[in-house]
Amino acid sequence: MTVTTTAPPPSRRTGPRPADLARHPVSVAVLAALLALGAGILLVVAAGADPATAWAALDEGMFGSSYAVGSSLNSAAVLALIATGFTVAHRAGLVNVGGEGQLCAGGTAAAATGLALPAAVPGAIGVPLVLLAGFLGGAAWAGIAAWLKVRRGTSEVITTLLLNFIGLGLVSVSVHEAALLRQPVTSSETLPQSAPLPAGAQLPLIGGAESPATAVVIIAAVLALCVGAALRHTATGVRLRAVGHSPAASARLGLPVARLEGGSLAFAGGLAGLAGAALVATAPYVLAENFSSGYGFSGLVVGLLARGSLTAVAAASLLFGFLTSGGINLQLAAQVPAQTVQIVQSLLVLFIAAAMLITHRRTRSGS
Repeated sequence: MTVTTTAPPPSRRTGPRPADLARHPVSVAVLAALLALGAGILLVVAAGADPATAWAALDEGMFGSSYAVGSSLNSAAVLALIATGFTVAHRAGLVNVGGEGQLCAGGTAAAATGLALPAAVPGAIGVPLVLLAGFLGGAAWAGIAAWLKVRRGTSEVITTLLLNFIGLGLVSVSVHEAALLRQPVTSSETLPQSAPLPAGAQLPLIGGAESPATAVVIIAAVLALCVGAALRHTATGVRLRAVGHSPAASARLGLPVARLEGGSLAFAGGLAGLAGAALVATAPYVLAENFSSGYGFSGLVVGLLARGSLTAVAAASLLFGFLTSGGINLQLAAQVPAQTVQIVQSLLVLFIAAAMLITHRRTRSGS
């Protein structure tokens, strides 16, 4: 009699494979950060500075004082507002690259509203009005691209990109023309900018007299939490996700595709406009030429890095916000160009994008 034996089944892995760990977004981000840091060190050495001195200056600019931390938090909050709006539009399948123009439109609307208020306006009225004006200004600016998208089928990437330049020009005209927002001439140092906002239209401080951190930090955190909950747990969030996956299938199911696409883009512009209002309502409380400082484009980068996660939006905003503040002190204390930090940020984005592309291709080839 022949006895047949069966081999025991192969043991199953109980934990993640090394290849899966290497492709994990956190692993990719850490590796990209190390590569970007290495490139930054090389740039510091090329500039003739000591890496230890440069690191001390960067650390001092980010965490060395209450002022440094407060300034970094303000920058992070502005970036988080823009990136949160980008995430909402991206959930509907749209790419909003017009954060800079929407920020400028919101800042201009906020400045015009604040300067129209009486000098003795209470903060309980002035601050909400200024922030609301900024939100509506940014939403209206993005609404132009939204209308062209849903009515004419024009790519929102092109329209929002082009509207950036018009928004920047709008600020320039507003602060140069006496009939608009230009401050009356008192000295060469006051131009080109508007008059300061009244005290009742200025954002209150939250970190004490030594810290410039304002209420925008709380506003950005609350909005990010609310938007994240809405996208995850409400019917609107499900509908936006459905439209983002397939507008045609969503239309066949009866979803208002045009309204969802247009509304998400307008809301993204509103949050960018709110960020612009926050910049105007923070010291020195004026609308000045180039006041946006490229926050709109940096917020776009944060949104792209976050890949739809509001938790990642918060983390990336804090990283970029603190790096921006540290870069200023890097130039002052270590004589290293502040653009070095911008180069490191750009390299970080490129490295993460390249790593994601490589791992995606390996996954497809292995399947």
